[in-house]
Amino acid sequence: MQHDHTTSLLDAARWYRSRGYAPIPVPAGSKVPVLKGWTDLRLAESDLHLHFDGTGNIGVLLGEPSGWLVDVDLDCEEAVALAPAFLPPTGAKSGRPGKPASHWWYICEGARTRKHQDPASKKMIVELRSTGAQTVVGPSMHPSGEPYDPLEGEPAVVDPETLGAAVAALAQAVTEQRHGRKETIVSQSPAQGSDRFLAGEAVLRRAAAYLDSIPPAISGSGGHGQTYTAATAMVHGFGLDPETALGLLLDRYNPRCEPPWSEKELRHKVSDAASKPHDRPHGWLRDAERPENLGGVDLSHLVVRGRAPATDAPSPPAPDDPGLLPPEAVRVPGFVGEVMDYCLATAPYPSQTLAFCGALALQAFLAGRKVRDPGDNRTNMYLLGLAHSSSGKDWPRKINARVLHAVGLGTGLGDRLASGEGVQDALHGTPSMLFQTDEIDGLLQSINRARDARFESIMGTLLTMYSASNSIFPMRRKAGQNEPGVIDQPCLVLFGTAIPNHYYAALSERMLTNGLFARMLILESGPRGAGQEPTVSDLPERVLAAAKWWSDLRPGPGNLANSHPTPRVVPHTDEARALLVELRRAAEQAYGEAEGRRDAVATTVWGRASEQTRKLALIYAVSENHEQPVIGVKAVRWASRLVMHQTRRMLFMAANHAAETPFDELALRAMRKIREAPDGALPHSVLLKRMKMDSRSFHDLIDTLVQRGDVLAESAATAGRSALIYRLAEKYGEGRVKEEGAECGL
Repeated sequence: MQHDHTTSLLDAARWYRSRGYAPIPVPAGSKVPVLKGWTDLRLAESDLHLHFDGTGNIGVLLGEPSGWLVDVDLDCEEAVALAPAFLPPTGAKSGRPGKPASHWWYICEGARTRKHQDPASKKMIVELRSTGAQTVVGPSMHPSGEPYDPLEGEPAVVDPETLGAAVAALAQAVTEQRHGRKETIVSQSPAQGSDRFLAGEAVLRRAAAYLDSIPPAISGSGGHGQTYTAATAMVHGFGLDPETALGLLLDRYNPRCEPPWSEKELRHKVSDAASKPHDRPHGWLRDAERPENLGGVDLSHLVVRGRAPATDAPSPPAPDDPGLLPPEAVRVPGFVGEVMDYCLATAPYPSQTLAFCGALALQAFLAGRKVRDPGDNRTNMYLLGLAHSSSGKDWPRKINARVLHAVGLGTGLGDRLASGEGVQDALHGTPSMLFQTDEIDGLLQSINRARDARFESIMGTLLTMYSASNSIFPMRRKAGQNEPGVIDQPCLVLFGTAIPNHYYAALSERMLTNGLFARMLILESGPRGAGQEPTVSDLPERVLAAAKWWSDLRPGPGNLANSHPTPRVVPHTDEARALLVELRRAAEQAYGEAEGRRDAVATTVWGRASEQTRKLALIYAVSENHEQPVIGVKAVRWASRLVMHQTRRMLFMAANHAAETPFDELALRAMRKIREAPDGALPHSVLLKRMKMDSRSFHDLIDTLVQRGDVLAESAATAGRSALIYRLAEKYGEGRVKEEGAECGL
């Protein structure tokens, strides 16, 4: 489809979306989005007309939201002129009349945004833009009045190492053209065959050990990029000549690859690695192990390594971060959606995530002990909404309380988990309970670190009640009681809220593997949105009518306290059942792979993925049609996408926050600070200040992180002297679950 600046924005948005790109609205004559939360915006086809009415500009989200579409933005005339000599060829370029071909487009999975500025003027030279950024495209209008070119053509597919090095080399060339040649960490490998590639036995032994320590290339799991990285380490990192590098790859690396590469394929990788520019100094791995003293800091104990050699118990993979939940994942038709809409319309600070958690908890409670799926899964859920202070965490709880009191179910509300015995006693009197509690992170901290048996009993009760929802739970025998009481099919729904940092600080290895973490659906709301004037309005009639219908429902012989209800079975469609089977098998595969790695946290979480999906699909069905519910394909697809996304998010956050010991907690904190730095690296002095530690303890911490292969220590030239820079080592996971089972609609 061809565009010019007269083409309607709506047509353009539809066209970009059809190509797999994520369009976002931008004000007319501007290059900067103003919509709150625009980085998380994922517009469905049906929503495009709400945002593109012909009066503004249009941007495209970059990186992961658009299938890893990235933009190399050439910000100066020299960069535009030199780009063909440095950047990989691509079939997609755009610009505007006053600055043609100033945007080169690529598909580059895993690329990160990198900015390169003039060292003197600090003005931008070139920028590699990826996830978290956007670029305005045609038929938008530049602030100068010039029309932007549309994003047409096919972007070339490149690996992030190649593109990042090419962009860095282009920036260096512009800098040298302006200011003359100066020493820099951006370097081009010497020509093949140069004497400088010759290596002694010590270097060869270290290079071989490095190859032995890094994971092999696995077909379908980024094998090309992995092998290119290995080849780059040999010819550029260790400074080996191409033939020596090829021999090491064939002998030490290739036999572990699945399937092995041909010699011709490996030779091509080595040739590419030897001839292309890189963003680290030539010989950086070879030279990094030399004892040095930089800037007054003793580096003799720091060794830059790859991954630690494999052992009988491989370390768990470093999970990828799927980011916050997209807005469409928190929309459920019927009752849940209507409660959400009321909450968002009346809250002082509307939050889709918190509104969703509250509405889902309300529906789960109302349907408790009254419906089940063919596998006898029930609606009891543990939900945790993470949001910062003063972001409206109490508003959904207030709405739930109003609804339940209005239909005579107020006795089913609880607000504190004072003790395990107290929870049991409450459920004995009212077998279906909704506990709504704030600052649940404090409870978890107490459970995790206190020795008070009271907190242990709360944990035990939460775990037991979750699994007892389709059975009869025998209570403890009380003094003066002839027979212990029972709780028939308890439905305990927990809606907790917490501040994100406090919650993750409460996590520990013990906490993650005891099952409570896996039973929770944990949703993060992100930054607080714009406030609005609160309104006083009646609860929607449809919401009250549906809640009253559930209140009056008596399945089986009765649903009074201590009775034995027979919940209605909500059937699956044949297609929905088939999808659930495929999801279960995918989760079982992930569980088995985690079990093989002895990854206790991953097995705990993946072990609950199928059950969580079935519970959510059941709640979706009864929300959509409470009188005649059926679990269909839409319910299963929605539930499976939510669970798969949140499982990956939980594993990522656990890997970056949970610690077994105080030292591990410090190590994770240091690695988080490095990871969160704008360019993924921090100077020694900056990291020391941010860790708020004494110098001796800090050195011990960094020493351990470097020696176990978690952190790399590198030297870089700054203002005429050497400085020590820390960045994270690459960690590659093995055998990850396929991306949400796209073929089966999961």
